[in-house]
Amino acid sequence: MRQRLLCGVLLLVAAVTLEARSDEKAESTPDDRAREFVNQLAQKEYGQAVARFDSKLSQHLPADKLKDLWEGLLVQWGELQKIQRTRQQAVQKFQVVLVTCRFQRGQLDVKVVFSENQKISGLFFLPAGNYQSPAYVKPDRFKETEVTIGTGLWTLPGTLSLPNEKGKLPAVVLVHGSGPQDRNETIGPNQPFRDLAEGLASQGIAVLRYEKRTKHHRIKMALLSGSLTVREETVEDAVSAVRFLQAHERLDSNRVFVLGHSLGGYLLPQIGAEEQKIAGLISLAGSTRPLEEIVLAQVKYLSALNGEPPAESRQKLQQLAEQVALVKSSALKPETPASQLPLGISASYWLALREYDPAESARTLQTPFLILQGERDYQVTMDDFAKWKQALGGRKDVRFKSYPKLNHLFMAGEGPGVPVEYMIPGNVAAEVVDDIANWIHGQR
Repeated sequence: MRQRLLCGVLLLVAAVTLEARSDEKAESTPDDRAREFVNQLAQKEYGQAVARFDSKLSQHLPADKLKDLWEGLLVQWGELQKIQRTRQQAVQKFQVVLVTCRFQRGQLDVKVVFSENQKISGLFFLPAGNYQSPAYVKPDRFKETEVTIGTGLWTLPGTLSLPNEKGKLPAVVLVHGSGPQDRNETIGPNQPFRDLAEGLASQGIAVLRYEKRTKHHRIKMALLSGSLTVREETVEDAVSAVRFLQAHERLDSNRVFVLGHSLGGYLLPQIGAEEQKIAGLISLAGSTRPLEEIVLAQVKYLSALNGEPPAESRQKLQQLAEQVALVKSSALKPETPASQLPLGISASYWLALREYDPAESARTLQTPFLILQGERDYQVTMDDFAKWKQALGGRKDVRFKSYPKLNHLFMAGEGPGVPVEYMIPGNVAAEVVDDIANWIHGQR
């Protein structure tokens, strides 16, 4: 009897083993393994998912961190609804599978990188879809050429979009927001500066966009981070770009404008004070509140949006609030460690902005302004817009307009603004491009 029972157990074990081997064979392709991995994430089987990692990735992304990563993603994108397709890429000794997933709020590609031993050695979440040129861009109406602005150590590559029209043309410089931005202000699949440049060039306005210094000269700027201010980050290069356009033979030197987005809009009064021959200043989501206050407000907004545990959220906000208080206090000195300050930015940066009030500074300029704001923007808000109005509302050479459905990138959406919108392919609204073009053409 025992012998018969033992035989039965052995047969059962053998059958299970054969079945497992059959499953392994069926799931042996990279596409299948990547799909199974994503399904394990969806089913919250984080331990089993991590078992697929190689030793290095499992060390850097253990089950608890993988859980935080995935569930944080779900907060922004909503639940996974469907795996739509997979496609493979071969990169040297690695096999890369892109798993396109449909979430409640859009599509993401889960990029799964397999090493030679079929273990996962890399994991990335990327917006699905590529940049698409908007309908208002008419490529036959302009040409684009590569140019260089600046001198010495800080020369920057750029693109000049030049209309085909004859005669002296108006022109505009595009000035970036915060961070190491490229000339298109690329974020996910979106390129708002490319939209603006090609859209305005389609309407007879030359546009210069360029790589930001903190991107193109990243290493050199990092070495100078202890003494960095907005002048080195933004203002100097914007002024160089203006002077480049003023000297261009095809352009009207008296009709060169500057468009600043976000931080670029915040700094327009500084740019205008340094180069007083600018024909007009255009603010897209230009902030007016102190920069450290904006940082704190954004973190508060995102903490509530992400549903962080109350204790963790309070701790993070308390630490940031203390850093902001230090920025505002007399205790802030040039030697204050950056680690004690918001975003890890050096004391020199904050000290240089201490007395700066964009809206009040704008009062001192005789330059015309166009001030535009998306009402769904959670980064720079209608409070900033209201302060511009308070400072400049009585002037006939200043125009204000806000757009109910637009976000920080001046792209349309619904409901409260969320970061995930920036990962969904879109374009700057045609109405914004038209408003800018009409205003520039009206400044004579």
